[in-house]
Amino acid sequence: MSALIGLAVAACFGSGDFLGGTAARRSPTAAVLLLSQACALVLAVAYALGFAGVASAHALTFGAAAGSLNVVGLGCLYQGLGTGRMGVVAPVTAMGAALIPIVWGLATGERPSSLALVGVGCVVVAGGLVGRERDPDAGGTARALGWSMAAAVGFGTSFILFAQTGADAGFWPVLTARAAAVLVVLVAVAILGAPWLPARPDRPASVGAGLLDVTATVLLLVALRRDLLTLVAPIAALAPAFTVVFAWWFLHEPVGRVQRVGIVIGLAGLALVASG
Repeated sequence: MSALIGLAVAACFGSGDFLGGTAARRSPTAAVLLLSQACALVLAVAYALGFAGVASAHALTFGAAAGSLNVVGLGCLYQGLGTGRMGVVAPVTAMGAALIPIVWGLATGERPSSLALVGVGCVVVAGGLVGRERDPDAGGTARALGWSMAAAVGFGTSFILFAQTGADAGFWPVLTARAAAVLVVLVAVAILGAPWLPARPDRPASVGAGLLDVTATVLLLVALRRDLLTLVAPIAALAPAFTVVFAWWFLHEPVGRVQRVGIVIGLAGLALVASG
């Protein structure tokens, strides 16, 4: 069940990344983030109030810290997606974001089964293969990859922080995460002098990105509370497969043979994690 929830997390994150990255190609990243996170905050209120949970100071604090890092990661990712190839930036980000919590989980005593660890390895390799695509704009790719690595640090660390919130907290950590994210983006907009809203054509995509992001966070918490961090994080790292498919379908970005192999290996890894 955790593998299926993790796959749903990947689907939501990957779809949201595509929408946010598409909007950031034409509108300032800060404006896209402000609208998306404001919408995410509204839905987070509904999640927090609609499900039972104890809003302890510990859970709220870790949720706020995770949300702050998450939105910084989103900003870096959207910037990378807006300036480089989605089929390259998204997988590299996800692979790095998966490795950080895997290392943390193993260092803190998590011990998945051998079969599950093989599946984790397959998923991590799949993320790298999906991101291995030649780009004629080498300079642009280098800049975009810099953003993607910064995003990986933000996402990977936020996964670890979300895992510390406790099962009895319900979805209150999601609410404080989105509230903190909105505050961070407001400060960024004020410092950068960016517009408060993206261009009108990019607003629906920005709203969709926010709603998918907060839903992915809720599902991530559910998965983390059911299983080990070392297993959930790499499954969530399959998000680029969805981003790549959408970029291929809507933006006509080519999907290379190596990327297709990576997607197949990732699915095989999922099956191993579920079996283990």
